Amino acid sequence: MKSGKPKILLVEDDLNLGTILKEYLSVKSFDVVHCLNGEEALNTFSQSTFDICILDVMMPKVDGFTVAEKIRAVSQTPFIFVTAKSLLDDKIEGFKIGADDYVTKPFSMEELIVRINAVLKRSNRLNDAFEKSDYKISNYHFSFDKRTLTIKNNEMKLTSKEAELLRLLCLNRNALLERSYALRKIWKDENYFTSRSMDVYITKLRNYLKADSKIQIVNVHGAGFKLIVK
Repeated sequence: MKSGKPKILLVEDDLNLGTILKEYLSVKSFDVVHCLNGEEALNTFSQSTFDICILDVMMPKVDGFTVAEKIRAVSQTPFIFVTAKSLLDDKIEGFKIGADDYVTKPFSMEELIVRINAVLKRSNRLNDAFEKSDYKISNYHFSFDKRTLTIKNNEMKLTSKEAELLRLLCLNRNALLERSYALRKIWKDENYFTSRSMDVYITKLRNYLKADSKIQIVNVHGAGFKLIVK
């Protein structure tokens, strides 16, 4: 995220709601560009740089899902869906496209601000860090590109999902890695089966890292995991 005010592309076809949101977000020190439909949003996005997009799903001309797909094809700019629908299928569709969060109308302005700040904080912390390939975890060396975890002369080969999950843990070292975020980032879905699958991978990673007593992967009940390195 750039210095100065975070820049938001707000796409909301309800003029009254869009105007209220823009004014409120502007008061909260955001730079907001409001578009009334998906077609206008895509043209605006192509001409400027944004830190986050807030997309209504049901819009004329081009719907929010299509806008998100086109944005994701050319950019890793995070986005939050805002919709009047609370159907599970719609949420799953949004997360498959790559949504960072999902807000259902009606919502409080305070809730939206909290969600925006959480996504921006996570995106700012991770975007540059994702370019990093090599990590030191106490006495281990982890190469994401090679998908190897090495301690002394013992090199272990990781699967792609093991490597992706370990990298997320490394990027959130000694802090919470949210379960829902990891599922959406790696599995592109958040359901019972993908959640259980992630638990299996966490167990495998614990086994790989057990040779160093300074390392723990802690389960934070109902929230996610922490990679603790003493």
